[in-house]
This record gives sequence, C-alpha cells and structure tokens, in this order.
Amino acid sequence: MRLTLRHQIILAPATVLLLLALLLAFMQLSYWDLTLKRQAARRLGTVVMALAEADLATQRIYRLTVVLSNETLIDVAQVSELAMLYQHLDDASDRIIDNLDMEKDARERFRETVHKLNPEFGFDAERFAAAIADLRPQYVTLSEEMQQRRVALNQVRSEDIDDLVTRTTFVSIVVLGTAILLGILLSLYFSRRILRRIQALSDSARRIAQGELVAPTPPEVVKDELDELTLSISRMTDKLIRVVSTEKLLEGAEEERRRIAMDIHDQTLADLASVKRGVESLKESEACSDEAAGLEENLQKAIRNLREVMDNLHPQTLDILGLGVALESHLERHFSADGLPQYHFHQTGKAEQVQMPKFASLAIYRIACEAVHNVIKHSKANRYEVSIDVVDNRFSLVVEDNGCGFDAEQVLGSSHRGLHNIRERARAIGAQVGWKPSRFSSGTRFEIYVNLSSFSQEV
Repeated sequence: MRLTLRHQIILAPATVLLLLALLLAFMQLSYWDLTLKRQAARRLGTVVMALAEADLATQRIYRLTVVLSNETLIDVAQVSELAMLYQHLDDASDRIIDNLDMEKDARERFRETVHKLNPEFGFDAERFAAAIADLRPQYVTLSEEMQQRRVALNQVRSEDIDDLVTRTTFVSIVVLGTAILLGILLSLYFSRRILRRIQALSDSARRIAQGELVAPTPPEVVKDELDELTLSISRMTDKLIRVVSTEKLLEGAEEERRRIAMDIHDQTLADLASVKRGVESLKESEACSDEAAGLEENLQKAIRNLREVMDNLHPQTLDILGLGVALESHLERHFSADGLPQYHFHQTGKAEQVQMPKFASLAIYRIACEAVHNVIKHSKANRYEVSIDVVDNRFSLVVEDNGCGFDAEQVLGSSHRGLHNIRERARAIGAQVGWKPSRFSSGTRFEIYVNLSSFSQEV
C-alpha cells in the first residue's frame, strides 16, 4: 500500500520525533528509580533527625523527673518545661512513625510508651522512669538501624548514579545516531521517489508544451496526489489532442475552401471572362445581337453567383481589410434586404487595430455569421445588434437580439449542428462562448471572448 504524498513527506521527521520521544521516556523511567531512592534517603534523614530530637527530649525529661522526685514542692516552671519537652518528644515521635516503615503493633506500642510521659495525666516518677527506660533502647536500636540503612542507601545511590549516567549516555548516543541516520535515509528514499516522479511529470508536461502530445501512462489505481496529477495530465492531454485535431481539421477545411475559391477565380472565372468576350463580339453582329444580349445577362448572373460562392468559401475582404469590414460587408450583402430584421453594427477603435492570426479571424468571422444566421432563422426578432470591442486585452464579439429567446443548455444538449459548430470553432482558438438573456425586454445575447495574449507569439 503506497503512502500518500503528505505522509511520505512527514514520515522522516515523524520517525525522528518518535525515537526522541522514546528516548525521553526511557530517561524518565531511568531517573524515576533514582528519584524514589532519593526520597527514601530524605525520609531516612528525617527519621534520624527526629530520633536525635526525641532522644534529647527524653534525656531532659529524665533529668527533670529526677529533680522533681527529690523535691517536696512541685515547681510550676519545671512542670511547664516538662510539658514543652513532651511536646517536642511527641512531634519527633510523629515524624518517626510517619517516615519509618514500622509494623502496626510496634507503632502502637511506641506511641503508647511516649504517651506515658504526658504530664497532663499527672506526674508519676515511677511511670516516667519506666517509660524512659523503655524508650531509650528503642532510640538506640532505631538510630543504629537508620544509620546502616543510610550508609547502604548512599552507597547504592552512588553506584546507581554512575550506572545511570553510563547507561543513559550510551542509549542516548545510540538512539540519537539511529534517529539521525534513519531520518536521513527515509528523507533520501522518499525525496528521490517523489522527485523522480515529479521529474517524469515535468518532462511529460514539457513535451506536451513543445507539441509532442504523448500523455503519461495513467495509473490503474489512484494512491496519492502525484497519481491524481498524472491522471489529470493524461486527461488534459487527451482533451488537448481532440482540440488540436479539431483545429487541424478546421484549418484543413478552411485551407481547402481557400484553394477551391482560388481555383474558381483563376480558372472558372477566367474561362467565363473569355466566354464573355466572345459574347460581346457576337453582339457586334446584327444577326446575333439579341441572342448575345440574353447570353451576356445570364453570363453576368453566373459570374456574380460564382463570386458569391467564392466569398462564402473564403472571404477575400477578410484577408485584405480585416474582420470588422468583412463582417459588415457580409451583413450588407446578405441581411440588408427588405423583410429582414434591422441590424446595427458597431466596432470600436481598439477592435479595428487588433491583429489576429488568419485562422482566428476566420473562425470568429464564421462564428459571427452563424450567430446572425440563427437570429434570422430562429429568433423571430425584428432588431439585432452586432458589436466588436477589446476590453482588458480580451477581444469580444456580441450578437444581441430582441426575439423570443431560447434555453441554451437544452438546445446545446440536442443535435443542433450550428451551435455545435460554434463551440468547436471557439474551442479551436481558445475562445469562450456563452448565451444569456438579452438587454432588450426579450431575446438572446450571444458572446464570444478570446484572450489576445494567447496570439502574441503567432501574429
């Protein structure tokens, strides 16, 4: 399964970050044990300090007990000092119990022994002496045990720190080296794959731009963004091939029409002119003058018809005077008769100065003629306008009528040959065509736009 392009791009840094995260987790777990031992050492230190405070308070309580037992009258100050010493002893005992792992029975017995020294229960020298005699050995035993634990813990912790530093340093070097190496290898692998595929697409696009219309092989299954791009270029090339084929077909057809018109002009009209001169010589004979006059009239009509056919095949006015003059001449000759809709033709000064390739001019001329023909034949209009203009380096031709209008999408979906020809001719020169409602109260507005910058290298 191929990874998508964005996943291939982020795989290398994601792998490096994952290895670094694992390294951080390893170091955290390694230092966690050291942290626990450090906390244990801190608790042991607290217990040792508490044992020292408890032992000191017990000794002073013992001395006060001896003093008070030998006096007949109890000194209030000494009793207050005894209560203060017991408070210190009680606080130290609580710290010992809280920070030392003792069994429940031993803890209860220790706490009960300490409570026997509470002066609030009254002063009893024998009770105090017995409690002190019971506490002192426990202090000694606990102090010796805590000292041994502390020495052992410090030694283990020192050894653990050395081992931890060695282990984490080694693992860090290995992981960082692996992460960097793996990141470089993954980056090189995926970047070379991506760049190789991009280079192949770039070469295909360059060949297509140079006129070699060979589409890249489309993928059977689209797996990533480059496959989508390959498929799009392949489809675009197929459409371009069809457009170029249409353009070549239209250019071939127009070239053949131009050749036929030239043949008619150079051969047929020349033959008819020779015949005409023979008829004119016959007119000088009185016996054949009437018949010659009739033949000359029919011959003139045939010559006019042939010139009209020539103009329809390839308008000479278009080559000589340009698109605007040729289109206006066509309208005057074919659509200015009585009974036809009135028209208004307008061409701006910018449009008159535009120079386009012959094929583009001829295609627009044919499109305009077909659009006007559709107005005359289908729109039921009594007025239409034809305008040519250039705005923002875009050449535009608009044919607008006040007829009944039509649904362009519905008609384009049917087998309407005229509209199909318009779209094919527009596509051949890279123009955009459209039909929309007219500015009049009813009717249709036909528009064709072509970007003149696309012709800058051809003119």
